[in-house]
Amino acid sequence: MDPVRLASDLFASPSRSFAVSLWNGLVLAPGRDGGVRGRIALARPSALDVLLPPVSEYALSQAYLDGDFELEGDAIGLLEAAARWEGPRLRATIVTAAIRSWLRRAWPAGGARPPEKRLRGRAHSVARDRDAVRQHYDLSNDFYRLFLDPALVYSCGYFASGRETLAEAQRAKLELICRKLHLAPGQRLLDVGCGWGALLAYAAIRHGVDGLGITLSENQLAVARRRLARVRGRRLEAVAADYRTLDPGEPFDKVASVGMMEHVGRARLDDYFGAMRRLTRPGGLFLNHAIADVASGVTTLPWAGRGRGGFIGRTIFPDSELLPVGEVVTAAERSGFEVRDLESLREHYAETLAAWLGRLEARYGEAEALVGHRRARAYRLYLASSAAAFRLGRIGVFQLLLARRTEAGRAEGVPRCRADWYEPALGAAPREWARRAGRRG
Repeated sequence: MDPVRLASDLFASPSRSFAVSLWNGLVLAPGRDGGVRGRIALARPSALDVLLPPVSEYALSQAYLDGDFELEGDAIGLLEAAARWEGPRLRATIVTAAIRSWLRRAWPAGGARPPEKRLRGRAHSVARDRDAVRQHYDLSNDFYRLFLDPALVYSCGYFASGRETLAEAQRAKLELICRKLHLAPGQRLLDVGCGWGALLAYAAIRHGVDGLGITLSENQLAVARRRLARVRGRRLEAVAADYRTLDPGEPFDKVASVGMMEHVGRARLDDYFGAMRRLTRPGGLFLNHAIADVASGVTTLPWAGRGRGGFIGRTIFPDSELLPVGEVVTAAERSGFEVRDLESLREHYAETLAAWLGRLEARYGEAEALVGHRRARAYRLYLASSAAAFRLGRIGVFQLLLARRTEAGRAEGVPRCRADWYEPALGAAPREWARRAGRRG
């Protein structure tokens, strides 16, 4: 079958708002103008195989990593447009090509792609969760420095006006967390999944707290310890520990978990909130910041099924699970927490990811040198597809403020109204923090 004709049939749709260029230079113009800057470029005729039914998100991602096609120009916009497209329509030519493609895959003539590195052990056991975390976060500190802000904050920023730089938005997010927790000098803060130590260092410098950060990542732990050691006059520590086995003695005044619950899993949700309640003193507050499933498992590309599993869950964040926020709230209440506030930051994460992607693309040659060609492509696709998913509302991100009430029903530090959290401007930060955050860990 003529591959050019097959490509024309696959992409023949008035709903397609992105251009497609073929391996021979032919460009298939969009059926309608979607204002997308760029095009999807197919490098070879075999790239069409992943568009033949049944289409899977994972197969499409692997074809991109293999270089079968390229996202030329605005990668986020192209993926948004692809998500709005209805997908390939079934025609006789497509069905015939799909059967032939299936036969080729069933009896391949060449060598198969090397198998992926798989985690061993029971899902969400302490040992396997440690391995899953290290597989992602211990990739390379220098690699993450290429696209994160100087403080290495690896969660969504807070763009109050939309004009903030990435560093300003991340400082504003850290400040928002501290305000919601109503931190005060001398209080003890636990940061669960502390990353490279940015939140704990900020809370100590700006709000005068003492605290403990825990992480399972060796690379993050080393940076966090160096960072916290530079903060004078406060009792700060970072240790390698799992939330399930942590025994700090006395519970903490305040607890934060930012971007960590995604690694917990549905089956462990009650264990997670039970542990967080145990670690929070009566009257204290717990802030849980996590990405949530919004569209009941729908992929970024609705016309592509998950197949053997989604791209991000298998390639980027192994064993990660995004849960609907309703399930999370129910589990939190079941553990004995009182829900005091719930805020969506979905659009803020889309902006954060776009900033990360721009920074990665600006230093893409360095990224390839640090982690290799295929891994660098994987991160470009991960950042672009995640940004598109947030823009489209396929996934969301929420800050859930919870209180462990006293026997008298008290929850300390909860303001009468939210204005106390947002005024004065969240972007304001002391010069000392900005100076310290810019140092290499």
